Amino acid sequence: MADPEEVTHDALFRGQLPLAQLRHGYRTNVDALWLAAFAARTKPARACLDLGAGVGPVGLSLVVRERAACATLVDVLDEAVALARENAAAAGVSARVSAEVVDLRRPLPKHLHHQFDLVVANPPWAPSSRPSPRVSRATARNGDSETLPGFVRAARAALGAAGRVCFVYPANELASLLTALSHAGLEPKRLRMIHPLPDAPARAALVEAKPARAGGLRVDTPLIAMHAPGAWTEEAARIIDGNL
Repeated sequence: MADPEEVTHDALFRGQLPLAQLRHGYRTNVDALWLAAFAARTKPARACLDLGAGVGPVGLSLVVRERAACATLVDVLDEAVALARENAAAAGVSARVSAEVVDLRRPLPKHLHHQFDLVVANPPWAPSSRPSPRVSRATARNGDSETLPGFVRAARAALGAAGRVCFVYPANELASLLTALSHAGLEPKRLRMIHPLPDAPARAALVEAKPARAGGLRVDTPLIAMHAPGAWTEEAARIIDGNL
């Protein structure tokens, strides 16, 4: 259990989704909302698995906004899992959300195999040259060579035959994600790039993949986060307000 002094009480969707999170752990950012909105673009999911869920912003967003009937949140940190459960209770969706400690560097537990029609993931990615002295922050932010393959293998194991997985990942590492998906038997079917400003290079990529034949990739129009520094675009503002 996290020390109360190490927990902050924040919220998503302009205060509508309470979010307790570790003061010195990985802090939820807009990537979680972009991923939730991207995953919500098709019909609502029957069952969603949130890999590396942290305190649950993506999975809880989908459940609260009725874009998933239920969600399972998994993370390697027991403090994050405990807070994810608290956040589900605060949002009034405890009956539709479960959370458990899972280390994705190891095989996905058998009881989670082939149970989900939607998997979402915002994995740690870049090993830092200056690792955080805080274990929770370093674990959430800094991946190694086994981190991404572990997430992708877990996603493939969790999906049912007609399921889909949605990732958010740094744009300059997109090739690594696509390669890992291919090695796991997952084919990219939808791609959307995220640009911080209209004239700025893409910062992140949203990718939806399925266990399917190669080909048929759809590239969506880019998501432009801000039309000027500090000013959200209309679409970004809608997502931040909770219109997934």
